[in-house]
Amino acid sequence: MNDSHIQVRNLSKTYRVPVRPEGLRASVGSLFHPTYDDIPAVKGISFDVHAGEVVGFIGPNGAGKTTTLKMLSGLIHPTSGELTVLGFEPWKRDAKYLKRISIVMGNKSQMLWDIPPMDSFRVLGEIYNVPAGQFKQTLDEIIELLDMQELLTKPVRNLSLGERMKCELAASLLYRPAVLFLDEPTLGLDVSMQLRLRKFLADYNRRSGVTVILTSHYMADVTALCPRVILIHNGSLMFDGELSSLARDLAPYKLLRLTLLEVTSMESLKLPEGAEITEREGLGLSIRVPRADAPDITANLLQTLPVSDLTVEDPPIEAVIDRVYTGGSL
Repeated sequence: MNDSHIQVRNLSKTYRVPVRPEGLRASVGSLFHPTYDDIPAVKGISFDVHAGEVVGFIGPNGAGKTTTLKMLSGLIHPTSGELTVLGFEPWKRDAKYLKRISIVMGNKSQMLWDIPPMDSFRVLGEIYNVPAGQFKQTLDEIIELLDMQELLTKPVRNLSLGERMKCELAASLLYRPAVLFLDEPTLGLDVSMQLRLRKFLADYNRRSGVTVILTSHYMADVTALCPRVILIHNGSLMFDGELSSLARDLAPYKLLRLTLLEVTSMESLKLPEGAEITEREGLGLSIRVPRADAPDITANLLQTLPVSDLTVEDPPIEAVIDRVYTGGSL
């Protein structure tokens, strides 16, 4: 039995963009003989997301993340490939499908600006035919967790960005969707509220079994919520697997953090071949070594240097991903 809520096969999206030449004559000519460039945004990606999974969908600006979310939610039509969510083809915009998914985009609003959030919530409850008891129970839980009681009667235009994001999330969950697409959900929230929001999303996923795809530039969101990540870059899928294995698969080195017993000059530091000092402060040293050679180099350093403490670490996940984004060597 296939428990995949989302199935993506060779999904692509190419935008046809008009080219506007410089100069009056060329501009007038383009009105009668327009020319276009094809800009690929997503290039043949494939993946499955199983029921109840929380998956981080990460990549730099322009990588194709939001375009993919828009195809998954049915906002735009793919150029090619196959795509189903909950057994539906999203771009057909079937009413039964739309009642089972929700999307929250940090830079877009579904709230009406001139009325209080509570009025918008009631309208959404009617649109989605949410039973009165379920509506009250769900809304009360969200209001308490996100501490948004005081926001319900204020016009949306008077709310801060972070306050509006709380209301957007509440609106997206009122009808208890089976699949939730989150695009930068902690945008504009302070650190304390980010932590509470992450806890809420984790608890909600455990209680409801909702399937979540999350995009965020805050790696803290991803590491707190997503056991699995999909890394996309320049429209192509670069990695799909456990977050814990991302550094191991993409970065062929380890970091050794050493604390020395005494100050040692750089000239007297005889490092094995392949070891490179990346940082030095007082008695502390950070040394980058090839992953395969880490055990031998660690043993050598313990024998040749006055070491009081030593730890072996994978590189920070942010550093690994930044190198991928910038095209640097790992």
